[in-house]
Amino acid sequence: MHIELDPVGGVAGDMFIAAVLDAFPDLEAGMLVAVRAAGLPEPALCRLLPHSDQVLTGKRFLVENLEALESPVQRHGLTPKAPHHHAHTPFREIRAQLLDSALDRPVALRAVAIFALLAEVEARVHGATPEEVSFHELGGWDSIADMVGAAYLIESLGATWTVSALPRGSGRVHTAHGWLAVPPPATALLLEGFQIIDDGIAGERVTPTGAAILRHLGANRPGARRARRLHCGGTGFGTRTLPGLSNVLRLLAFQEEDLPGRDHVGVISFEVDDQAPEDLASGVERLRARDDVLDVLQMPAYGKKGRLTVHLQVLCRAGQAEAVVRACFEQTTTLGVRLQEVERRLLAREAGIVAVEGQPLRVKYAERPGGRTAKVESDDIAEAPDQAARSRLRRQVQSMPGEPGEEASA
Repeated sequence: MHIELDPVGGVAGDMFIAAVLDAFPDLEAGMLVAVRAAGLPEPALCRLLPHSDQVLTGKRFLVENLEALESPVQRHGLTPKAPHHHAHTPFREIRAQLLDSALDRPVALRAVAIFALLAEVEARVHGATPEEVSFHELGGWDSIADMVGAAYLIESLGATWTVSALPRGSGRVHTAHGWLAVPPPATALLLEGFQIIDDGIAGERVTPTGAAILRHLGANRPGARRARRLHCGGTGFGTRTLPGLSNVLRLLAFQEEDLPGRDHVGVISFEVDDQAPEDLASGVERLRARDDVLDVLQMPAYGKKGRLTVHLQVLCRAGQAEAVVRACFEQTTTLGVRLQEVERRLLAREAGIVAVEGQPLRVKYAERPGGRTAKVESDDIAEAPDQAARSRLRRQVQSMPGEPGEEASA
């Protein structure tokens, strides 16, 4: 499954949860159990409510009755007691609390990973280490519930994610460090690499929690431009009211089509004009030997200034292109590559073994529009004494009705 997020109004942790649960309501009960398992005290209440702004309908996710609660680590006697909105909760203690809780281990690790992203950027902003970072607004149970809930939903769906251009926002936001320009420094670091637009509407449009979730999802990758079947959608509302715009995060979930004879592959192409032929040959063979590489095509071409160059095209498994790109840079002297994902059409193929003139030969069978064809592996007839003998073996294989996986004889 692939999920695309459309941040019409922006992205926040509660908006993410509301949008996902609007699309996948069967996950609500398990998510609420997970948040409670993380240690959410009984006075607090998580609720998913229907909501409408008179334009759209969807869901809102609320964490209520927090005013009298201590932060999670204060509740366990780890820090001095303080009012909820003034809690300073060290990252290391939140991490320990989540890892020691009754949360399923994969969910706990994912929640810690989201918090760790926030700790890393806060440390960069303030010249500290992640272990030294204390969360202020993000140390309370409302933020922890958002991150644990998001971790549970991400783990349950097992989807890939992308997000369209994010609204920049403008103005200032009040934080424990005073007034900061939007987006605040830590949020801006988390959003490096994402597409940003300015739609002219002021305010904080992507919260630190929302940015950390997007970064954890790796949602800044471009989505593949191919046909998918739309499975369902969801709409999650935020708490603000925006002028002339619904403050929603919209979700579209797509099921990948499992069509026989079709798949998707990565195509990496580049030229090399300054590598010794014998060294390039070694590099190409190393690329071809990789499990994530399907084939390598090599051909002569003319480059700039009439130089003779080598054009390389590497075919790799979908989703593994980045690793193959790194290998191309390691094995060749190229300074840049072109990368795309394409749809591939395949004939139905099977393999078999036949015996011809007492010699076992491997054969590939293909179901072509005009009928089935058979082709012998060239390595298996390489020891034939001459071209006439090799041609005779090929003709005999092509005339045989052998079934894949079974031995036939001639």
